[in-house]
This record gives sequence, structure tokens and C-alpha cells, in this order.
Amino acid sequence: MVSKIHLSQPNVEELLSTVSFKDANVLNFENALENYLGFDKKVVALNSGTAAMHIALILAGVQKEDFVICQSFTFVASANPILYQRATPIFVDSEIETWSICPLLLEETIKKCIVLNKKPKAIIVNCNYGMPPKIAAIISIAKRYDIKLIEDAASALGASYRDRKCGTFGDFSILSFNENKILTTLGGGALICKSGQDKKRAIYLATQAKEMCNYYQHLEIGYNYRMDKLSAAVGLSELKNIGQYIHTRRKIHLFYTAFFQAIKGITVFNTSDINCVSNHWLICIVVNEKITGFSKEDLRLQLEKDNIESRPLWKPMHLQPVFKDCTYYGASVAEDLFRDGLCLPSGSNLTANDLVTIHNFSK
Repeated sequence: MVSKIHLSQPNVEELLSTVSFKDANVLNFENALENYLGFDKKVVALNSGTAAMHIALILAGVQKEDFVICQSFTFVASANPILYQRATPIFVDSEIETWSICPLLLEETIKKCIVLNKKPKAIIVNCNYGMPPKIAAIISIAKRYDIKLIEDAASALGASYRDRKCGTFGDFSILSFNENKILTTLGGGALICKSGQDKKRAIYLATQAKEMCNYYQHLEIGYNYRMDKLSAAVGLSELKNIGQYIHTRRKIHLFYTAFFQAIKGITVFNTSDINCVSNHWLICIVVNEKITGFSKEDLRLQLEKDNIESRPLWKPMHLQPVFKDCTYYGASVAEDLFRDGLCLPSGSNLTANDLVTIHNFSK
């Protein structure tokens, strides 16, 4: 016999008044994201973008000893889940306009892998710093060789390509709602699928792969990846303001663009491709030391002295010790960006005084 738990009547009423609302938070957040993204996408709210990438790889069929192409110039969370599946990453260089995977190198890499009887099981393409990649060309290549495409749009919520939002292009796509992202749930992420069937399986895997019966039955390995109700409630509230957040980031990008116009040798990251509309999650610059007479590290240290935080661009995956034995195809675009690039203060909560401090830095 199950023991009864005795609670005072007010506590029971309070519990009953909140449970249904809280239980609906995750579903409501998923529905709101589906409406925002459009294209009949199915969203699964998870506890991180990394979890979303891991589930995406599982749904894409990636298993032990499979090969997965991943762009080298990215955050490590794009690549680590490949190892979770005991698969092998193959890293590819970027092109200079969007800093994302180079379509020409991507196709060359696929051809070389096929010759070696190592056709990749999946391709991971990253929207770097909120900038859409050359996604039309990348989709075309993935379809030509019948390879699953995973779109890492962790930083690109609200960005778009040809008026279609990032996060809707892959066979599977992922978003991150980490605290530094343009929309936060104070830690969280989302997997974006094409079908309700994929969504159902993703939820199953993300909730410990528990079978539907009146006792705990597990036929597969599952994970504790589901988003919690409080995070979803934060996400629902934040999503209402996403337009304002993106507007603010774009204004900050314009501020930096105007600021650096008069400084030769420093370029603000942007693209001339009118199809690509960035959310400008982070504003990045590239310092040409031959023109400026100072390096990106000289600039970073000087900014630090003035209490202005900046940080280097991502160190490419093929240069990371943990991936030292992995194959890399490309030239030096990713390495050059790491050597010469900085991320500048970019948060939607930057105040007018913060921008004045930055503006006065050069004086």
C-alpha cells in the first residue's frame, strides 16, 4: 500500500494551481518556437545546445566508426558530440565571406572520403557568430551525395537566409539558449526536426528512453536532456522580446562599423551577400597587423586595461589537442581568423554609457 503524504489544505491548493501551468511550459515554449521558425518545423526543448547536437547525430544514424564532416572554425560543442557517438570527425576549413564551411572544400572532402570508402554519415555546418552560411550550396551538396545535414544554428536565432530563418535548413538543426545567447533560458537548447516522428523519438531519448508502461522499462540507452519547466517559462517570456534583442544587436553592429571606419586595417565582420541577414549575436573584428602596426592581442590587452572585455575568435578544432589525430582539409582561413580576430562587447544590455566608453577608447 502506498503511504499517504499529509499536506495542509492551502499547500495542496497552491500545488494544484501551478502544476498544470508549469507542465505546459515546455510544450508552450516548443509551440512558440515552431510558430516563430515556420516551415512546419518540429521543436524539442532540451537542456543545452550540446544535447541537441548529440540527439541530432543519433537521429541522423551516426554510430561507432562513422565519419562526420564538421567545420573546423567553430565552438567545441559542435564537435564533441561526434565523439560521444564514438564516430570520427573530419574537419574542413571555412570560406572568408561568412566564416562558415567552404562549399568547394566540402565537396572535395566528400569525394576524397568516398574514394577511401569512408563516405561521411553527416555534415555539421555552423552559423558563425549569428551569420548564415552559404546554405543553398551546402544543401545542394548534401543532397547530391545523400548525406544528412545538421545545421548548428546555436547562435543564429533570428538570422535568415533568403527570408527563411536559420535553424530551418538542416535535416536536423540545433539552437542554444545559453546565458550569452541572443535569447536565453538561463541554459538550454533546442533540436529542430522535420517530422513529428523524429520529435517523438528525440523526446524519448532525452527522457532516459523510458518505455510507456506502469514500471521503469528501458530497451535503449537514454539521456537526461529534457529542458526543465522553469527554463521553458523563461524562454517563453524572452521570446516575446526577440525582435527587440535582434534590433539592438544590429544597432550595436552599426555602431562598431562606423567606429572602425576611420581605423585602417580593422574590419568588422559582415557580408555583402544580401541573402544573408545576420542577427549579429557577437560583433567581431579582424586586425591586419601589417596595416595597423599592432596585433589583435595588443588590442585585446589595451582594451582590458580600460576595463573593456574582448576575446579571441574560436581556435580551430583541428588545432585543438583533443582532436590532434583527426583529418583536416583546407588552407588557413580558420587559422588566420583565430590569429587576427576578436569578439567585442555585444550584449543587448549594453548601455549608452558603455558605448561611450568604447567610443572614447581610441582618444
